[in-house]
Amino acid sequence: MDKKNALRAGAVAAGTTLMMLLMSSPALALTRDDGDDPGTGLSVIDTIGLFVVAPIALFAIIAGLVMVLDKSRKTPNKA
Repeated sequence: MDKKNALRAGAVAAGTTLMMLLMSSPALALTRDDGDDPGTGLSVIDTIGLFVVAPIALFAIIAGLVMVLDKSRKTPNKA
């Protein structure tokens, strides 16, 4: 891809992003809805555990299960 096509692709991506930002409406998070009952906030430890430790642990568990249950290395070569 030459520089002209790369510049054109970048301009299209930037224009699309700008238009999406300009056309989107605000979230209106300051007005409460009927039945809105927010709970207490998360502590720093809870936040780190939920959004950092839990995904890493889940990935490690899945990767470990895949490696343990992988049968392709144990089959003899029939060549």
